[in-house]
Amino acid sequence: MKPFDIEAVIALVVREVSGEKPLAVDRQGRWRGPPPLDPKAYHPAPNDVKRNAPFRVLVGCLVSLRTKEEVTDPATERLFELADNPRDMAKLDPEKIAKAIYPAGFYNRKGVTIRDVSRRIVEDHGGRVPDTVEELVKLKGVGRKTANLVVTVGHGKPGICVDTHVHRVVNRWGYVRTKSPDKTESALRKKLPPRYWIPINSLLVVFGRNRCQPVSPHCSDCPVVEYCPRVSVTRSR
Repeated sequence: MKPFDIEAVIALVVREVSGEKPLAVDRQGRWRGPPPLDPKAYHPAPNDVKRNAPFRVLVGCLVSLRTKEEVTDPATERLFELADNPRDMAKLDPEKIAKAIYPAGFYNRKGVTIRDVSRRIVEDHGGRVPDTVEELVKLKGVGRKTANLVVTVGHGKPGICVDTHVHRVVNRWGYVRTKSPDKTESALRKKLPPRYWIPINSLLVVFGRNRCQPVSPHCSDCPVVEYCPRVSVTRSR
């Protein structure tokens, strides 16, 4: 096995997932697709406010909780036809929001959450979605994963979103040795090259779903097998 090289491994992952459909949340973000590897692209663009990318990412994340991607995508689009900014969304009844996002999981509860979050953004932040994790997690229903996605994919600011796929893959590589996604985020902030901070979630979610699954990953023809110690893998294909 070759010594682990994060630059080489990420390059192989990029090649592996390049033909896959972008994540639903990425299609709502600043780039309307996977975040670029070039950090220069992260500087705010003039049309960001018009596109409402941070709000679209935030709502998309709220709709996606415990919901399959194929349901999340059309559900958010139906909702954004009614309102795609905090002020308009805050005026909608939760029942109308719930009806638009059905059959997303817990659609009634999410209708209330989305309306209430929109109101808080209007009343406490002047209608602008906060651009820090610390402020975002103060909104009821917004966790650290969602907050990081809003900061990175929505605002284009440096941050690292770690979901279960990212946590599993980087630990399986032996790149970090952590017990939870939050611990993984902290570890990655210390050693992951900054150019990969924003795109790491998009890359490894797709890679983790299609190649490096939780149970019996496809190791036999994995492009990074020469670098991967397969930590805690007991069965593979």
